[in-house]
Amino acid sequence: MLHKILTALKQNNITTYLINENSKETVELFFIKKRLDMRRQKDVHKYSITVYQDFEKDGTPMRGSSTVSIHLGMTEEEVNETLKKAFFAASFVCNPYYELPSGEKKDMVVMKSTLSQNSLADNAKKMAEALFAEDTAEDTFLNSAELFAEKTVCHIVNSQGIDVSYEKNIVKGEFVVQCIAPQDVETYQDFYYENLDAKALQAKVKQTLEMTRARAQAETAPAAGDYTVLLSGPYVKDIFEYYLDRSSASMIYPKYSNYQVGSQVQGEEVTGELLTITLTASEPFSSEGIPMTDRTLLKDGVLKTIHGNSRFSYYLGTEPTGIYDSFRVPCGTEAFSDMKTGKYLHVVNFSDFQMDTFSGHFAGEIRLAFLSDGNTVIPVTGGSINGNLLEAQKNLVFSKDMQIEKGYEGPFAVKLEKVSVAGA
Repeated sequence: MLHKILTALKQNNITTYLINENSKETVELFFIKKRLDMRRQKDVHKYSITVYQDFEKDGTPMRGSSTVSIHLGMTEEEVNETLKKAFFAASFVCNPYYELPSGEKKDMVVMKSTLSQNSLADNAKKMAEALFAEDTAEDTFLNSAELFAEKTVCHIVNSQGIDVSYEKNIVKGEFVVQCIAPQDVETYQDFYYENLDAKALQAKVKQTLEMTRARAQAETAPAAGDYTVLLSGPYVKDIFEYYLDRSSASMIYPKYSNYQVGSQVQGEEVTGELLTITLTASEPFSSEGIPMTDRTLLKDGVLKTIHGNSRFSYYLGTEPTGIYDSFRVPCGTEAFSDMKTGKYLHVVNFSDFQMDTFSGHFAGEIRLAFLSDGNTVIPVTGGSINGNLLEAQKNLVFSKDMQIEKGYEGPFAVKLEKVSVAGA
């Protein structure tokens, strides 16, 4: 198929292009409670082709683009017609001219992990055992689950000489925990691992079982007011992602973000912990074929890197790094157990949590939290939190305890002061 695509590009005089070839093998397991309801294997091969057309508009050089999908069953005529239409469509996209990354042919990179040492079936079996290892109670249990063991091979080719590929293994999935008394409640949870981390999955299930059991006990909402709020689990990553988004070239070029290299992004009067964030390369190449390496994004609150694709990096005059979605943050100075002293509201699950990249505003409807009055701790549900990171970032406190989530390695919890809570 790659030969068909290259031939069609030549026939249509398309000289500037990007080809993403993606081959994915998957073993999929579907459970109802502990019973394996269905087992499925898939082998999917896809091509995504972006074609570019250069032209001028009012004397200004432009580079339009259009992306289409090609599948293995298409004939040469169908491939040719699809690319011809895409090339025509690109002439209507009026983006200022930018250069594409260039490179050369390189050997395939096999991303080493403990998953790559086993077959997909073995990985699925071992993680399924971990998934149900803690499911031993009658009142609180996994009522359904899906598990996917995947091996993906990505091949990236463009007209500027790039010809790179890599292989990556992952295990991902989701499950629902149900507690039937004293209330019938459910908690949804997903997971994603780039290593055969059975212990981490087992711990996540145990935590979700305990969370759901506590949710069944919760009946009241916290009283309205300002609280010291502890956020833990995936919501810590949501907070830190604000800084990744604000430092991307696609946000800075249109002036949605005022970040510049050297900026103190937490402001000048920081009394809490200074942020250090490292961008981590979850793949060896971006979707454009740009080599990706770990880079320092923030060091003690100072911006060190603007990251982005070739287009927006070209407009800004910065190095095209590829778009990062994974990062690492050093753990903090306070043990999580010490954070849970005095009066606080520890939110462990939201119905929905939003972190606004433009305003810094964050908010979420509380599904489950633990409220401490300094002496007793009770589970609560209902109400919502509202705050702004531009104010909260001045006195952040991070836990010594670490967690690893999809695309994130860093503190398990963050403490936020004087957060408004709408409640009873």
